[in-house]
Amino acid sequence: MRISTTILLTDESIRPARLARELEQRGFGGLYLPEHTHIPVSRETPPPMGGELPRSYTRTLDPLVGLAVAATVTERLALGTSVTLVAQRDPIVLAKELATLDLLSEGRVTLGVGFGWNVEEAADHGVEWRTRRALVKDRMAVMRALWSEGPTGHEGRFASVSPSHAHPKPVRPGGPRVLVGGGAGPRLFADIAAYADGWMPVGGGGLTDTAPRLRAAWQEAGRKGTPDLVPAFVVPSPGKLAHYRDLGAEEVILQLPDGDEATVLRALDDYARYL
Repeated sequence: MRISTTILLTDESIRPARLARELEQRGFGGLYLPEHTHIPVSRETPPPMGGELPRSYTRTLDPLVGLAVAATVTERLALGTSVTLVAQRDPIVLAKELATLDLLSEGRVTLGVGFGWNVEEAADHGVEWRTRRALVKDRMAVMRALWSEGPTGHEGRFASVSPSHAHPKPVRPGGPRVLVGGGAGPRLFADIAAYADGWMPVGGGGLTDTAPRLRAAWQEAGRKGTPDLVPAFVVPSPGKLAHYRDLGAEEVILQLPDGDEATVLRALDDYARYL
């Protein structure tokens, strides 16, 4: 089981190049970065973790730029988002950015797809909250069309693209690995089966019950094999990691603390015992 990490990188934290080097030197599998384009001051939507929203959420670096920096100083480290707010991004531009990053990193990219929690943030992007999941599904179809080998179009309710010449292509035919984040349920599992390669549950609680339900939805949709299971934002313990391994998780993403360089490096030294 690959041991990767995620962290809210900011303008006040460890820099992505230093972090990526330290991760690869210690033998960690990957670096996943989250995103918020901005945090409206109105703050009407409570944060999903409860309490006050941490300062770091208001200062996040762009994940794709951060991962591009990480790619230039590493050779093996997997590079992913945890997650990209696809509803808030232009899918044609995002498809180009991801394909370019994947090409230049020699196929190391995973796209983590999220639906968001901050209503005010999404509204500033023109996103209608109740239809955002359908919007994401359409935008994923646009990106898949652009990643296709030949000119392919998509005509959807929320997003469309005409058959186009679109290069570069991702290293893996059809696009990079796609993991969808979100709470367990029939709708989420249907989305995963429709356009993704697996699930990125936050924290990993309840997987004994939900992982089989995901696999059943996958099979019912006619998908071959089994979906990837990648618990994210995990605070590790030996028992917890063994449990994920027994459930068939091929990768787990450990939560690094927000903080300066010294704080993050101490956490890496602690987490290295799980490798």
